[in-house]
Amino acid sequence: MTSSPPARRSFDWRDLGVRLASAALLIPLALAAVWFGGWFFFLLMALIASRLAVEWGRMTAPETRGRAALAVAASVLLAMSATRLDAHEAAWSLLVLSALVVALTFGRVTHRLTDVAFGVIYIGAPTLATLWLRDGEKGFQWTALLFAITWSADTGAFLVGSIVKGPKLEPRLSPKKTWSGLFGGLLAGTTAGVAAPLILDLPISTVTAAVIGLLGSAATIAGDLWESALKRRFGVKDTGGLIPGHGGLLDRVDGLMFAALAVAVARAVSAGGGA
Repeated sequence: MTSSPPARRSFDWRDLGVRLASAALLIPLALAAVWFGGWFFFLLMALIASRLAVEWGRMTAPETRGRAALAVAASVLLAMSATRLDAHEAAWSLLVLSALVVALTFGRVTHRLTDVAFGVIYIGAPTLATLWLRDGEKGFQWTALLFAITWSADTGAFLVGSIVKGPKLEPRLSPKKTWSGLFGGLLAGTTAGVAAPLILDLPISTVTAAVIGLLGSAATIAGDLWESALKRRFGVKDTGGLIPGHGGLLDRVDGLMFAALAVAVARAVSAGGGA
């Protein structure tokens, strides 16, 4: 008589434990950096951007990973440097120009020149958007709102998707993601978008806060899916091994990168384009 196969667990407690452990380390550091702002926040963002560049080079151009990482990191750091002079518009111009230079340079050493150059925009754009959020009026509040929406959407999607399960969202890209997780993430992120401004004393209406929360949470989930598509394209499981059980830093901040752009645009619109 053959034994019955073990029952499938309805909830991945081990995955939750790893997430909580990484959150316990990363969240206080992020909040401290946002609180102090200035050079402390800038240097932390520079370290993060540099690490993301290393992982991008490893994923997209393994044969020249060192040079690819250096090119992407130098380009992003150059654009970031302009923000310390409050030249945010110039920073975006530098970013685009640097991406073009990287594309032309890597055309001589690798057939993946566009992949490497795209890393300058992929990493640099959300980095500049986050710096702009923090450097502007009520910068701490806006950046904290970004984090609240992103973390809530990510956690809501994971918990609801793991418990409720149901039909898959896009199995070709990410076999674990479900429609229930999508709606759970949108609800959690929108709720955080409404609640956070009340706690942070951010002068925006409830309707505006709800829209920002919905857009930010949708961007968070879209960023996660986009990263899954990139990893599938380049044939890698994780972007690195920095975080035990969760791969690289790029695997953990993919949603935040998209959300940073969404919240930055929402802030610009709500403020009439002002900082």
